[in-house]
Amino acid sequence: MDADDSTGERPPPGPRFAVRARPGVPDAVVVLELGGELDHDTAGPLRRALDECARARRVVVDCSGLTFCDSTGLNELLRARMRLRETGGLLDLAGLHPPVDRMFDITGARTVFRVYADAAEALADEDAGTRDGGDTHG
Repeated sequence: MDADDSTGERPPPGPRFAVRARPGVPDAVVVLELGGELDHDTAGPLRRALDECARARRVVVDCSGLTFCDSTGLNELLRARMRLRETGGLLDLAGLHPPVDRMFDITGARTVFRVYADAAEALADEDAGTRDGGDTHG
């Protein structure tokens, strides 16, 4: 039995999905770190975080902690990308791992986003503002 304390009770389950925003470098860049399972039932926090980033020059979505993403999550990212583009902003992805990477690949969405091996590589890309999506790095 997996017990967390001497009572033998399991700790309460954590959230299935989490999103954390942190400033990137330079200013006006935001990194959104995603973790867990992104689907219809858990997309609300991502939607709110993306709305809060609507005026950013660039948003890097770090998917390294994401274990699942369905079409709802993909559509949230695509909508946010379009909103940012309307104001001259960018939305890039970093740290895609299977099976999330496969979903982006088979839907063709991978060709729309710039995809980096990890958030550090995305933030280090000094040419990020001069290219459109569809580039794969790392």
